[in-house]
Amino acid sequence: MTSATGQHTFYDDVGGHETFVRLVHEFYRGVAGDPELRALYPETDLGPAEVRLRMFLEQYWGGPTTYSEQRGHPRLRMRHVPYKVTPTQRDRWLTHMLAAVDTLDLPPAHDLVLRDYLERAAHSLVNAADD
Repeated sequence: MTSATGQHTFYDDVGGHETFVRLVHEFYRGVAGDPELRALYPETDLGPAEVRLRMFLEQYWGGPTTYSEQRGHPRLRMRHVPYKVTPTQRDRWLTHMLAAVDTLDLPPAHDLVLRDYLERAAHSLVNAADD
């Protein structure tokens, strides 16, 4: 399987759309049960946030470019500037995201690549100290 550009991608290697649906859905199940992290999401329904994150990750890993088509350039750091992201929030986010990765049962090399990206991205978004 190859992407729309004809290139074979990480997105393809890990199972494409269904894998990212499972990853993000499992992540938001964790968020929904974490009162401190859940409080950071202003929408009463986490569904729109779930769709946005899935589209972002799919695009990042070589899948459809739906995120950019609907929302413009991802600009990950810029989109998070209005929100206070502390080391504690980063760690809570990573706890749920890495637990979601655990559910995918990816081959070790793909698992490592995905975890490395998620950890680096989470660390890069910290923009405030813990109170």
